[in-house]
Amino acid sequence: MKFGKRLKQQIQETIPGWRDKFLSYKDLKKLVKLISSASPMMSGSLEYGKAEAEFVYLLNNEIDKFNAFFMEQEEDFIIRHKELQQRIGKVIDTWGLNGSQPSKTDYKEEMAMIRKDIVDFHGEMVLLMNYSNINYTGLAKILKKYDKRTGGLLRSPYIQKVLHQPFFTTDLISKLVKECESTIDSVFPPCEEKTSNQLGEREAITVAGEGIFRNTVAALLTMQEIRKGSSTYGRFSLPPLNLPESDVTHSLQLNSPIAIP
Repeated sequence: MKFGKRLKQQIQETIPGWRDKFLSYKDLKKLVKLISSASPMMSGSLEYGKAEAEFVYLLNNEIDKFNAFFMEQEEDFIIRHKELQQRIGKVIDTWGLNGSQPSKTDYKEEMAMIRKDIVDFHGEMVLLMNYSNINYTGLAKILKKYDKRTGGLLRSPYIQKVLHQPFFTTDLISKLVKECESTIDSVFPPCEEKTSNQLGEREAITVAGEGIFRNTVAALLTMQEIRKGSSTYGRFSLPPLNLPESDVTHSLQLNSPIAIP
């Protein structure tokens, strides 16, 4: 699949409020075409220089857009992660077996809601990692296209700049994803036996989280694909996923209702 179509698909499959935050790949392609179609005699002309400057200006604006959005989401995720941990602690302290008001029913209901929120939260963070990946890939591809069609040497120095941008640095998000998975493993262990009532509750939670779940799976597949051999594979390619597939997908499995420990 050509990158333009892949990007369009990713935009359609992401959270609606994120759709205008992705790379303006089509606009950049138009500028590359405009610059490359100029005759050799115009390579030093004012018109050619303006088109070239406009291309770099748009690239810089795109990076500013990525950084602003990514850092805003990152800050929000830090707050939400802390709030989820506090909610879990409050439920355990209030309705848990050794809580101030032990109640198996209230405990299960509250934990079921928290579990769904954690699964959705985890999914959004994976989507943000994919956002970083696919926008970087788009920049690498458009810069390669620019160098190839214009004879310029913009790609290598520009990518070096990109590698130090906030939107490309996903270490914190990766850490939060891991912590979400650890929380799911420790607080929401799977039950070996499932009654028909439990299965019904699980199905209800699955339906409620279906959208983010489907989009997260699509994002994971994309992150795997763009790391395979491609036209941008090499020193400009993304590094291997720093989250093993088994760890990431494990937390996307909705477990059965939680029993009070």
